[in-house]
Amino acid sequence: MAVPISDFAVHLRPQDNVAVARKPIPSGTTFAFDGGTFTLPKGIGMGHKFALVAIKEGDPIHKYGQVIGFAGRNVAPGEHVHVHNVTAGAFERDYAFASQIPAPLPPPAEYRTFMGFDRGAGKAPHQRYGTRNYLAVISTVNCSASTSKYIADRVRSLGLLKDYPNVDGVIAIVHRQGCGMQFDGPDHQQLDRTLAGFARHPNVAAYLLVGLGCEIVQASHLIENEKLNLLQLDGKKGTPLALSIQECGGIGKTVEAGVQAVAEMLPRVNDVRRVQLPAKHLILGTNCGGSDGNSGVTANPALGVASDMMVQQGGTSVLGETTEIYGAEHILTRRAVSKEVGEKLVERIKWWEWYTSMFGAEINNNPSPGNKEGGLTTIYEKSLGAIAKAGGTAMVDVYRYAEPVTAKGFVVMDTPGYDPVSMTGIVAGGANVCVFTTGRGSVFGCKPAPCVKVATNTPLYTHMIGDMDIDAGKVLTGVSVEAVGQEIFEKVLSVASGEKTKSELNGVGEEEFAPWSIGPTL
Repeated sequence: MAVPISDFAVHLRPQDNVAVARKPIPSGTTFAFDGGTFTLPKGIGMGHKFALVAIKEGDPIHKYGQVIGFAGRNVAPGEHVHVHNVTAGAFERDYAFASQIPAPLPPPAEYRTFMGFDRGAGKAPHQRYGTRNYLAVISTVNCSASTSKYIADRVRSLGLLKDYPNVDGVIAIVHRQGCGMQFDGPDHQQLDRTLAGFARHPNVAAYLLVGLGCEIVQASHLIENEKLNLLQLDGKKGTPLALSIQECGGIGKTVEAGVQAVAEMLPRVNDVRRVQLPAKHLILGTNCGGSDGNSGVTANPALGVASDMMVQQGGTSVLGETTEIYGAEHILTRRAVSKEVGEKLVERIKWWEWYTSMFGAEINNNPSPGNKEGGLTTIYEKSLGAIAKAGGTAMVDVYRYAEPVTAKGFVVMDTPGYDPVSMTGIVAGGANVCVFTTGRGSVFGCKPAPCVKVATNTPLYTHMIGDMDIDAGKVLTGVSVEAVGQEIFEKVLSVASGEKTKSELNGVGEEEFAPWSIGPTL
């Protein structure tokens, strides 16, 4: 007996020639569609696609009303549509810059607030309003990474934090870079920008820089190049405290000096209190990782609703992962507030085409094996689902990696698709709260910014309940995307006010700091 498509799958747009399974579908299932019937010759996994009509070899595959690839051979109705019978191919995209600028959203029914930290009038707006109150030990080079961690670990082991309840913690910001690069070259400048973004982050009340002494990324260059000439705590002019292992006389002496410095800063960090702040001061960082075929059906569009609500409040929403915008950038360029803003995005896309070609790589090497196992077939499909996180408001600007995000509204930051690297750049840009969607089960966190995890399907949410904050899989059982988007927005406000995310409860977020290295290691 034939059953409606909607009993087992989602047909996203009338023009789509595939449907997406919202739960496993057994072989032999017969569907009624468009006045006829067809039977699945094989079972279809959750998140995977099957053909609704016959598709000829070379014809486009449509999902979300857009081209996601081309049939590699003739495909029969009911047949599984995936990497075995789909090619990415290439097609022209009409960028039509600023041709479909969305109308501004009406004022919200209620302007919302959160309980956050106001760092004072001496700060730029994107550096002023925090959701956490951390003290950071920042390593300038990998050679001082262990020493930086030892300082933070020693502070914890000595119990110095027990007397300072308003301090969220002492975190070590360590990485694998800092030398073996061109002095003052692109990688040096970008690493400086990233480290400075964490030093000035609104969730960081104070920081200590720790270096080796002979590295390329010198603390003095970082301070001068990024104008780190204001102390985080009180806004008075001064030079940030920096320690050099070689000048201090070794690791032990540096740790001793670092612990003493942190101990002296802790009372002033603890003096900061949460106050009621307008939601317009939130900068929402968005990312997806471990995506599956339902990412673009449930979690990502729901996050898009929350992103629009944040913009409606006067806040900012940041979309990254340029390599996962690829193939869908024409949708964003039409939403750009001007041709110039749209061209900034296309310039980044063209740069990525050049950059990957330098290494004989193709952007369509993404999706990952896990993405494909979850039902994603081509980068075009992945990108169309990924940009759903951006909601439907106008694109007001495009930023370089880790560049300070100063605009209000929806913006794009040029980051790689690799989650830790992408989120590091977005947080360095000033995102003070983040939402991360996943269909396969990413356990990402990114201190100092809290990170809300949204599962695309209920089985994942249930299986990894200790890591997931929200179940967007409810969309597949009839709950509206708008309702889940509202839930995400409310969770963001609650987390911004101090509620711990699952990643914070698990202590995740320090090791995930991963600055983007774009050039050779010398």
